[in-house]
Amino acid sequence: MNKAFYKNAILWGFALWFIGYVLGIVLFFVVSPSMIGWILTPIGVLITLWVLFKKISASFEHYALLAVAWTLIAIVLDYIFLVMIFKPADGYYKLDVYLYYALTLILPLAVGWYKNRTQNMIDSGT
Repeated sequence: MNKAFYKNAILWGFALWFIGYVLGIVLFFVVSPSMIGWILTPIGVLITLWVLFKKISASFEHYALLAVAWTLIAIVLDYIFLVMIFKPADGYYKLDVYLYYALTLILPLAVGWYKNRTQNMIDSGT
């Protein structure tokens, strides 16, 4: 693991989580708490895809490690800054949260596979 990995893992992992955190707090005052995750998910997916396609270029292994790092960052920070601080009365962990964690793991893997497959096709002249 090199400096680029740590930058991509920690900086982008925290930035993506923080964007969702802030948007979630804003949405809390506008929509029902049960709808926040469902509204944030497509926004988060688009922002994450933009980061993965435009800001990160690396091996598949790099993307795989990012998937794990970003997922761990999301789980730990959610627990500290949402579960422990806000103590949601009806609980925090519902289908939308599990979907968010799954997408946080799957998106870097999918983009890494796609980008590396595409690069290999270009390199081989196919």
